Amino acid sequence: MAMRLGSRSGGDDLEIQHEINVTPFIDVILVLLIIFMVAAPLATVDIGVNLPASTAPEQPRPDKPVFVTIKPDQSVAIGETIVAREALAGALDTATNSHRDETIFIRADKSLSYGELMAVMNVMRDGGYLKLALVGLETPATKP
Repeated sequence: MAMRLGSRSGGDDLEIQHEINVTPFIDVILVLLIIFMVAAPLATVDIGVNLPASTAPEQPRPDKPVFVTIKPDQSVAIGETIVAREALAGALDTATNSHRDETIFIRADKSLSYGELMAVMNVMRDGGYLKLALVGLETPATKP
């Protein structure tokens, strides 16, 4: 013999609920949120792709661009002048007349490590120069 617990009337009458039970919906949404939070960073790591060469038209150059060159011996030059890394921000102020919104073009030797390039870029960022552009050689697009 079956017995229903918690029933007030004790009969077969079921109470009508006027509210929607959203608890299972919230549970499903939270599980999906956790899955996407875990999967999203994994989706951008270690994906090997061959990026196509750019065939975009060349962007117009400023009238007097400021080039920062990092040589293989890790010395830094602004234009043709060798500058100590500690004095780089001050030398950029002189070269740009303290216009820190001007784009600085960085020419780094390909034998440099990524860490050395980032160190020089951090010095420029600390000096207030946030618009940095990397200069490289253009290669024509190859057709498959």
